[in-house]
Amino acid sequence: MAGNAPTASEYVTHHLGHFNNSGHPQENIVDFSIINIDSMVFSIGLGLLTIFILWLAARKATSGVPGRFQGFIELLVEMVADQAKGIIHSPESRKFVAPLALTVFVWIFLMNAMDLVPVDLIPMLWTGIYSAAGGDPAHAYMRVVATADLSATLGMSCGVLLLCLYYNVKIKGLGGWVHELFTAPFGSHPVLYPINFAMQIIEFLAKTISHGMRLFGNLYAGELIFILIALLGGTATVFGFVGHVIAGSIWAIFHILIILLQAFIFMMLTLVYVGQAHESH
Repeated sequence: MAGNAPTASEYVTHHLGHFNNSGHPQENIVDFSIINIDSMVFSIGLGLLTIFILWLAARKATSGVPGRFQGFIELLVEMVADQAKGIIHSPESRKFVAPLALTVFVWIFLMNAMDLVPVDLIPMLWTGIYSAAGGDPAHAYMRVVATADLSATLGMSCGVLLLCLYYNVKIKGLGGWVHELFTAPFGSHPVLYPINFAMQIIEFLAKTISHGMRLFGNLYAGELIFILIALLGGTATVFGFVGHVIAGSIWAIFHILIILLQAFIFMMLTLVYVGQAHESH
């Protein structure tokens, strides 16, 4: 985007482009032939940060009066533990699923919170680095909100699906689960076997796709609104600048609730789906 200032359409298109292995913006929302390197870097980096935060909380935990940091983490732990206890009735399963749900909640919240970073800050820094390395600044794409990438959110929901399949087999046994696939929900008549199996597969697919798309849709819309608000700041008028500051501040405050709520919803659906894997039809 060197030379003349980009048009509004070019600005939005550039900010929605991923840094990937193809060297050009991803034309389709999902293209499994393309690896979005920026989504991987930020999701893995924030995942490591999540692990560090929780490890630090465990390391500094004391039996006395907790500090603010320990108190906040304990509040999160108790909240997730209470939710897990009400949904998953197996104490043995909760030993793994509850800490996993806590990790998922913190991880997704941190990824969502990247939406609060000024829209042009990291892309501007990346453009400078990319140009210094001999690249064309017009192709210096960089998106920082991994949860606004459908391939990333579907990847996480597929991880939940694999966990559900694991617990279906672990709790019911392979034979018991296969029997359930062909006999629920309409009954164990041979004529109904194909219908039952089709319904079970559709249910698994629907839950997985909706799980990933719900998170993606909300964060993609939030990111797009931040980009549109940033366009106001690019206008050479006092009204545009003031409108940019006011609208950006209002949306950022409201968006804090969205990023928190979406992390909570993804965590809760993870618990619900794993809990359903423990139940027999």
